[in-house]
Amino acid sequence: MTLEAILAYLHLLAILTMVVFIASEAALCRIEWLNAAVVERLAKVDRVYGIAAVAVIATGVARTWWGMKGTAWYWTNPLLHLKLTLFVVVGLISVFPTLRYLRWRKALRATGALPAEAEVRKTRKLVMVQAHIIAVIPLLAVFLARGFGARS
Repeated sequence: MTLEAILAYLHLLAILTMVVFIASEAALCRIEWLNAAVVERLAKVDRVYGIAAVAVIATGVARTWWGMKGTAWYWTNPLLHLKLTLFVVVGLISVFPTLRYLRWRKALRATGALPAEAEVRKTRKLVMVQAHIIAVIPLLAVFLARGFGARS
């Protein structure tokens, strides 16, 4: 029971960290706020976001292995697979902003140039898509936790 509680806590902590940092990216990635310090900060914020995303997966998998319900209960439920699919989609989308932040930082350090307005807007849209998909995943989680989709 204690292990279950600790795993749940770590999973929630990782989720909250991920949400805070994707929200930070959305707030910072605005053309009207973009300056050299923000470009540097975006790369750092995105790094923490990525680490938190890995922690979400690691703690989630740990809950299926060592949690009270066990792997047979979790891995046969289609809601878990839908959650994981959405999470993978978010991860794939996140590659593009990550690469842009790194490119922006490299250009800034080499020439002092800030990114073009159109590129910032496209990047922010991708960040917002991620944030909105992330918001759906907990809905699936609460239904999963209550046994929806479980095979009898």
